[in-house]
Amino acid sequence: MRAYIGIGSNIEPERHVPQVIRLLEQCFRTIILSPVYRCEAIGFDGPDFVNLVVGVDTELEPLALAQTLRDLEAECGRDRNQPGDSRTMDLDLLLYGDLISDHPALRLPRDDIHRYDFVLRPLADIAAAERHPQTGQTFAQMWQSWTGDRANLRPAGLKLA
Repeated sequence: MRAYIGIGSNIEPERHVPQVIRLLEQCFRTIILSPVYRCEAIGFDGPDFVNLVVGVDTELEPLALAQTLRDLEAECGRDRNQPGDSRTMDLDLLLYGDLISDHPALRLPRDDIHRYDFVLRPLADIAAAERHPQTGQTFAQMWQSWTGDRANLRPAGLKLA
């Protein structure tokens, strides 16, 4: 199954983003990387975030995949018990094929696709022709019709290899 994962970091992203890419490559046979973007923190004062989306092929069930992502966040130094909005690593399961889920522990597709340019833009970069399971729009169409602020999103210039 093809799944798409949002990646974000604003604590030492130059270290943590390449680290999580290596960890994902060890976990999944196929990994597709979007361009890497930088944007200001939203909703709090903090360092800029570095964001991208990766596509992976997996045989894990959605809840098991979500747990694997939590484990990888922890390997990158994320402590979900620490207060604050800045983070070493944030991994969000955005899509799992065309699955629509209202499970309390995992809602799919993730609403962030509609809410944030730093999620939709990199998703459209690597999955332009794929369709949102609920709206039927392609991700390219969704990005083309995006009405939110695009000024905050810019290339990060981060080397991943």
